[in-house]
Amino acid sequence: MSKEKKRKLLIYFLFYLFTIISSVGAVILYIKYFPSESKVITETINKTMVSEKGIEKAITDVYDAVVTVSSYADGSLAGTGSGFIYKTDDKYGYIITNNHVVTESNGYKIILQNGKEVEAKLLGADEYSDLAVLRIDKENVIKVANLGDSDLIEIGNTVFTVGSPMGSEYSGSVTRGVISGKDRTVESDEIVTKVIQTDAAINPGNSGGPLVNLAGEVIGITSMKLASSAIEGMGFAIPINDAKVFVQKLEKGEKISRPVLGAYFINAEEKYKLFYYGINIDRSITSGTVVGGLQRGGSLEDAGLKIGDVIVKIDNKNVDTLSRLRYYLYQYNIGDKVKITYIRGTKEYTAEVKLESN
Repeated sequence: MSKEKKRKLLIYFLFYLFTIISSVGAVILYIKYFPSESKVITETINKTMVSEKGIEKAITDVYDAVVTVSSYADGSLAGTGSGFIYKTDDKYGYIITNNHVVTESNGYKIILQNGKEVEAKLLGADEYSDLAVLRIDKENVIKVANLGDSDLIEIGNTVFTVGSPMGSEYSGSVTRGVISGKDRTVESDEIVTKVIQTDAAINPGNSGGPLVNLAGEVIGITSMKLASSAIEGMGFAIPINDAKVFVQKLEKGEKISRPVLGAYFINAEEKYKLFYYGINIDRSITSGTVVGGLQRGGSLEDAGLKIGDVIVKIDNKNVDTLSRLRYYLYQYNIGDKVKITYIRGTKEYTAEVKLESN
């Protein structure tokens, strides 16, 4: 090596040594003369490390309870989704998933996190809550998820999902986000559902999987995603407290009974459908639910309503669509009495109606 190269290497070495010594010295001086700021930095780093460890533990607490649900129609794969084991008894493990994951199918298989595939039996499903319960033999259960309290969530809370986006190939995928909104309502397929909003990524195949807090507790069931080219990061989950009420009945094979009004309805905005059934309403009416047919001896007929009447309120809650009518109606019990506000022609009337069973 030439003397010139040795000289350059020595200069570089001294320069790097000076840089390191200067940096260490600067840190020491900063800690000495700015102790409060240094404490904040140290505490922030420690809290971040604790937070990361916390979510790792939370994932471990629930991970092996999550399964892939495969639905079959006459032996052919009809679709896949996610689910999680929420309880066991002496013989079986019980799995929550979404109704739309298992609908129109007659065979079900569960893929566990260890890759094992087992047969499952559908115990009950409900369209309006979008919930279903399956069971497998207890000997196949790896872990049971802990259910939390969805009433305790706050906007900004860190949450994560575990599921099988795009099928079993990506089973056990974890996505992380925050609670973006609570007590939201989402309308789809003539159903309004109360949901938790999150920015954690939810994709096809995640449906039925758990939304989990940092304590490793399930606080929601991922159900749908608002899909639009203009909207990103809006996922939704059914609050676990709402789901518990229905799951207790579905696991026993019981039908979910809801109050009805004994009538067939058409949305006021569906002008062609109204014309098809020969029903005319005033042009000034742009929203509400039109009585398109009445059950003989049903609640609305007994209350004096007629075909063509437009229901606009239930107990002073505005009803603009059939899905909103169902949403408010299903908050009551069979046998309850409610005040119905309706328009006949251009005049507004009220009637007391006793709710009957479906």
